[in-house]
Amino acid sequence: MTDENIRNLGPLAAFAGIWEGAKGIDLAPDDDRSVVERNEYSERVVLEPIGLVENHEQSLYGLRYSKTAWRLGAEDPFHEEVGYWLWDSAARQVMLTFIVPRGVTVLAGGTVDPDATTMKLSAEVGAEVFGICSGPFLDEQFKTVRYDIELTVNEDGSFFYAQNTQLQIKGQSDIFAHTDENTLRKVE
Repeated sequence: MTDENIRNLGPLAAFAGIWEGAKGIDLAPDDDRSVVERNEYSERVVLEPIGLVENHEQSLYGLRYSKTAWRLGAEDPFHEEVGYWLWDSAARQVMLTFIVPRGVTVLAGGTVDPDATTMKLSAEVGAEVFGICSGPFLDEQFKTVRYDIELTVNEDGSFFYAQNTQLQIKGQSDIFAHTDENTLRKVE
């Protein structure tokens, strides 16, 4: 990883590396979908620089992304994501694209200053830009209608994130706010 590649990551530069969070909070629907279930979890996030990605006139720099989360005390993960964080310096946009092996993919984005220490990204179902797509089961039973994430780089070099995945659960009129938040510290 060259210094130039890191500089070209703009606001994503602070995130390159391997991170761990010891005690996140996950609020999700319980098994019968009627009660909010609170789970505490640990996680590991790997963000590896990928260098320049040229797309005709567009030049992107990014981080290959993977996340694995375990309920505290559990051996097997309950959540995984893989994807990319991308920085478009000309448009001042950060994009997060990821897939969850439950049959949902998200492309979220937001406008961010190159030296920002806080960023907000979002996606909506049905949007042609920054959208969400689900497989048939999730679309019918737990349709993701909106995704929002906010990240903040802390003064000690750690970062905090809070995300809200808004679900339309079959048979319920209100949108369910499935939220996750954690503070991660760099381990490599």
